Amino acid sequence: MNTVKIKNIVLGDGIPKICVPIVAKTKKEIVDEALSFSNIHVDVVEWRVDWFDDVFDIEKVKDVLNDLVPALNNIPLLFTFRTYKEGGEKKIDPKTYAELNKAVAATGLVDMVDVEAFTGDEIVKDIIESAHASGVKVIASNHDFGKTPSKDDIIYRLRKMQNLGADIPKIAVMPKSKLDVLELLEATVIMSEKYADRPIITMSMSGMGAISRLAGEIFGSALTFAAAKKASAPGQIGIEDLHGVLQLIHKYLK
Repeated sequence: MNTVKIKNIVLGDGIPKICVPIVAKTKKEIVDEALSFSNIHVDVVEWRVDWFDDVFDIEKVKDVLNDLVPALNNIPLLFTFRTYKEGGEKKIDPKTYAELNKAVAATGLVDMVDVEAFTGDEIVKDIIESAHASGVKVIASNHDFGKTPSKDDIIYRLRKMQNLGADIPKIAVMPKSKLDVLELLEATVIMSEKYADRPIITMSMSGMGAISRLAGEIFGSALTFAAAKKASAPGQIGIEDLHGVLQLIHKYLK
């Protein structure tokens, strides 16, 4: 499997990397939170821009990025507008969604953008091609808050993201039972060992699915999300707890 390098972080090799989201409404809150990351174990920061009050003013988004990037002190930055239909804070039409992601990628200030894979194939391909032209990596994502699909469906969705040209396919699903968590983990193993030629990210949400956020090195997920202050999804674990468990698992896998 090929790895993906973002600044000094390599995804798809060794211990899963830890991504911490910034979910804040104002520029000051966003930058202040970024400054607080200097003393915690964070590999990637995700700016969940759908929380930002002025997200639909692209110049204000760029203004935040101009201060956010230096505040992160070389920590790779993932730019994400999570749409309302996939658990985000705001609704957005596909045209505006594409324009926002392409404009941000073109600034050269972000390292990755998140593109929801089922926005429409042509729109997704357009965003991916535009991001790549700007030297920006793409995480294609899908969030199913209603259920855990069958393992075959999970694999289908991840393979579709790969075929669309995303650098890293990602899926998050909601378990209704313990067997649902196993379904997600089995799909992760099959995808990572049989079909994936690049890193993948998978997770089972809620407290029941927490094990999936801890065991990525065993099952084949390259990145896991943790909460520094406010969680951006159900079941996110505190960053220091997560870091400790990842290190412990890695120690005994050697």
